[in-house]
Amino acid sequence: MAERPTLFWSAMALLAAALFAARIWLHLADPAFASQNMQEIGRVILTHGLLPRAAVAIVAGAALGLAGLLLQRVLRNPLAEPSTLGIAAGAQLAMAAATIAAPGLMAFSREGVALAGGMGAAALILALTWRRGLEPVSVVLAGMMVALTATAASAALILANGEYMFSLFIWGGGALTQQDWGATATIASRLAVVVAASVLLMRPLAILGLDDAASRSLGLAVNAMRLTVIGLAVWLASTVTAEVGVIGFVGLAAPTLAHLGGARTMRARMVAAPLIGAILLWLTDGAIQITAGAQGERIPTGAATALLGGPLLLWLLPRIRMAEWPSLQAGSGSETRAARPWRLVAGLALAGIAVAAASLAVGRGPDGWTVATGALFSDLLTWRAPHLGIAAASGAMLAGAGMLLQRMTGNPLASPEILGVGTGAGVGLTAALYLFDNPGIGIQFAASVTGSIIVLVSMLLIAARGGFGPERLLLGGVAMGALCSAVLTAVIATGGVQAFALLRWISGSVNIITPEQTLLAALAALVLLTPLPFMSRWLDILPLGAVTAGALGVPVRKSHAAIVVLAGLLTATAALFVGPLSFIGLIAPHLARLAGLTRAPPAMAGSVVIGAGLMMLSDWLSRLAAFPYQLPLGLFAALIGGPYLIWLLGRGRASAGR
Repeated sequence: MAERPTLFWSAMALLAAALFAARIWLHLADPAFASQNMQEIGRVILTHGLLPRAAVAIVAGAALGLAGLLLQRVLRNPLAEPSTLGIAAGAQLAMAAATIAAPGLMAFSREGVALAGGMGAAALILALTWRRGLEPVSVVLAGMMVALTATAASAALILANGEYMFSLFIWGGGALTQQDWGATATIASRLAVVVAASVLLMRPLAILGLDDAASRSLGLAVNAMRLTVIGLAVWLASTVTAEVGVIGFVGLAAPTLAHLGGARTMRARMVAAPLIGAILLWLTDGAIQITAGAQGERIPTGAATALLGGPLLLWLLPRIRMAEWPSLQAGSGSETRAARPWRLVAGLALAGIAVAAASLAVGRGPDGWTVATGALFSDLLTWRAPHLGIAAASGAMLAGAGMLLQRMTGNPLASPEILGVGTGAGVGLTAALYLFDNPGIGIQFAASVTGSIIVLVSMLLIAARGGFGPERLLLGGVAMGALCSAVLTAVIATGGVQAFALLRWISGSVNIITPEQTLLAALAALVLLTPLPFMSRWLDILPLGAVTAGALGVPVRKSHAAIVVLAGLLTATAALFVGPLSFIGLIAPHLARLAGLTRAPPAMAGSVVIGAGLMMLSDWLSRLAAFPYQLPLGLFAALIGGPYLIWLLGRGRASAGR
């Protein structure tokens, strides 16, 4: 049996070599280089372009394979890798910010900037999940949230700084085009250092496969060793990102395929994972070059590898043992319940109205802060009111979706952003932008909902296979979101008007809003939120668990399916207007719970009111923070939600003994 994987990967290596040979042959046979004067140019392209490109694909793939293996080993998490943990996205964000704010720093040490971003993302994820014993589910969810936020922030920076920054997005998609051997030498030298360090740490790495108590009993300083290995992996992944951009999911695929291929010991995996990573990236890049048309390559290699990684993650979910779904309940005391919940809901509604009034009247102008009245208020109302309406409707829908998911799973970490439906709506929106010359809001809405439904059907099939476990469903959303994001990256990298429209959507920009769009969002919110009161009995009982809910007469599978479909439609509709990222669906239901709204009917109303209020507050602050420019609404809401997520995860009980 062990011979079959060896033969298979040998065949894949031969195929990659064959594609490379075909590319060289096509270059040598190109009539453009037939003349004597052009032959020298042809040789330069060969020796400084094609050959370094193949070499950098091999060393970058090997580096990512090893980085993924180290992260999976030290975190004891089969889904850990630079992409799923947000390390690559953090490095890209740091480089985008430095390119704008400190170009001299980029010229001095691009690798250092990328390393700072990658280390920052890794440190944030460790801070989020350390007290929970680095639970696999918590680590992956925190990593994907960090990655989503960093990606949206990068898109916002690119949009705010004109077309000259657009090439940064294409580079960030993982473009392996080379002009010299510098990137190959840099990555290869870092790879050699990390390989040598890994060999020296072979015994500690083997021990880290045990639980923490067993590792400490064998004399290992678990925390120090874990941080050391994570530092090595982040350094390696950040170097690759600095040199060639974000290469998705090679770090996930290579260690997994090595294990499935029969590499059981750490020593065997340290040999197999880098080799498989090198073959995967070399093979993918060869296919990209061979299939390039007359207009050249239109899809970065990194985006193409991510298109393979999403399905791989979906395939892995039913086969992976995961830890207990993390709870965010702090302490063991009973929940606080409001004595008069509906009076509290009314108070929250009044607070939301106050926020709306302040947003419409208070702002900044050329002469400083102003309170608009009279004719000035009327003039500003035609611009501010549509933005406020979009914000309120979108916030309400996201909060409703979050409340549904959190009640269904019985865990307040569930969030519409994790469901993957928002990015699925983006794929539908992409199809509309390319199939129609100037699609109206109706066509965009229909296409977005269609994309979300396709994602939902796929996720329901996966979840049904796994017994409809809530953690499998939400991690399936992570995988589907990653796959859809890869599609969006590939499409955006082609350039054009549609690419900039998608960049605006990803960052959650609502600068161009019409009253008709506001009316459509309000009607959609009204229609989609209407079924919530009729689900109140389900939502009160489902948090007790599937067995208890079934014993009390709740049709568990049907209720789960109905809740997921409604949550997906709410998320897709809101995402059409404010992008795929805001974290309002995470924050609003939890704030309602903290306020004492524990029963389903008042919790529904409170969550919706809080969600609308938070999004209106975000719209107001996004207009004030960088006057005279308005920051993207979805991104600004996410930047508010991120610190709350840190606090929410950090206040949970330590998961001792896991």
